[in-house]
Amino acid sequence: MRWINKTPGRPFALFLMVLPFVLVLIIYAMGSDARRAANPADKLLPPPSQLVDTAARLVSEPDRRSGEILFWQDTASSLRRLAIGVGLAASLGLVFGLLIGLLPVAHAGLNSFVAVISMVPPLAILPILFIVFGLGELSKVALITIGITPFLIRDLSARTAELPAEQIIKAQTLGASSLAIALRVALPQIMPRLIQAVRLSLGPAWLFLIAAEAIASEDGLGYRIFLVRRYLAMDVILTYVAWITLIAFVLDWCLARLSRRLFPWAEAA
Repeated sequence: MRWINKTPGRPFALFLMVLPFVLVLIIYAMGSDARRAANPADKLLPPPSQLVDTAARLVSEPDRRSGEILFWQDTASSLRRLAIGVGLAASLGLVFGLLIGLLPVAHAGLNSFVAVISMVPPLAILPILFIVFGLGELSKVALITIGITPFLIRDLSARTAELPAEQIIKAQTLGASSLAIALRVALPQIMPRLIQAVRLSLGPAWLFLIAAEAIASEDGLGYRIFLVRRYLAMDVILTYVAWITLIAFVLDWCLARLSRRLFPWAEAA
């Protein structure tokens, strides 16, 4: 039997899913033990027990000066910026994706422009955003929005243009206007793709958020990581990195579940 025809059973599939994580943990623990055997004061690879203690301290102990638990404060600040930036980008991507995909005039006027704009490295314009919008929340949200909106527009416009022409023609023969075709024919069919595109954009969105917070911020997950790096506090950095990874995974999982619940026909296709 060829390997491409072999499908693992459920227990074996679960074992294969967990195996890479276990291997990474084992390799990390071995590396940490080796470094601490050579130098007991080593800070580069803190032992797993120290990571657990640090995580427990971060999520429960308030800051001495502010009285706030900085871990949750940073999480709330970063999620607020991410939600606003991704929400604006999704809205713009949906509107302009429909326009470019449905209207030949909009396609002729905007498609090449969006294609060129999408090639601009968002991090390269970060200094411009700080100069124009200042160091407050607006520049950070703007970086996320500018960073992922062109991709969303190009993806959604392409999917809109791929809709069967027969559906558009039938809607016109029934007297539907351009707005009605957009809202009642195209929109329901590209909504599942919008969720998929947002899922694909979450990685770059986190990148832009962390970069903006690292350069100019007073709170946030990215700000805290780059603050404690001065003290080589790897236990704090690794805890924050693991937390960001977990949040990103949960967001992606929730969007996937939302898509399956709202648009089961798209998943079946």
